[in-house]
Amino acid sequence: MSRPQFYENHNGEKAALQFSIAEYDERLMGLRAIMDANGVSVVVLTSMHNIAYYSGFLYCAFGRAYGLVVSADRSVVISAGIDAGQPWRRCAHEALTYTDWERGNYWRAIKHITGEGRVVGYEGDHLTLTQRDQMEDVLNPVVSVDIAPATMRQRLFKSDAERALIRAGAATADVGGYAIRDAVGVGAREIDVAMAGRNAMELHIAREFPDAEYRDTWVWFQSGLNTDGAHNPVTARALRRGDILALN
Repeated sequence: MSRPQFYENHNGEKAALQFSIAEYDERLMGLRAIMDANGVSVVVLTSMHNIAYYSGFLYCAFGRAYGLVVSADRSVVISAGIDAGQPWRRCAHEALTYTDWERGNYWRAIKHITGEGRVVGYEGDHLTLTQRDQMEDVLNPVVSVDIAPATMRQRLFKSDAERALIRAGAATADVGGYAIRDAVGVGAREIDVAMAGRNAMELHIAREFPDAEYRDTWVWFQSGLNTDGAHNPVTARALRRGDILALN
């Protein structure tokens, strides 16, 4: 039986993204300018932030690798079969799905887009040593160029659309903050206060962004001794009069 190493999964219609297609095209133009300046013919992006920035798709790894291959004329999300058609629906341009039938299909899917023997850009601050070796073995690049610092510089400069989304995010945080203020009281548990803020923000986000995907909305709320570390998890500790409170 012949099993595919990769395939296209165009299930459903393209969804509305965080930004317009024109916004993503503008970002890709900036990336291609970086490529030209560094003599790079194709880029393989692997981080959540860069894949989302240039394509709109935010992956959830669960032990599988994801990518975005950008050349002079293509932008292709590389995703795992477990996600079916969602990566294609939630990206600005193309998507290619790799299968689990054979080890190494992730890099075979990438090679299908990049070819061999090219100057390949990659993210040196994200790609593991193992993945770097696999990239070298499969893509056989003439030269590998770390383009992570240049992409970070590009992301520093925010567009009007990005600034609008940042302001909307700040307004959402205000909604959560007011709900938390109302929930704070002697005897209330940290988890109760955190849930009040989280629920208020999630409902607000759903109202303001009805076409979005909803995930990873949370509140860090700490009291008393639990405030001694910035990332101490929420507990069921009951609030006491005179407690120091911390909110994130």
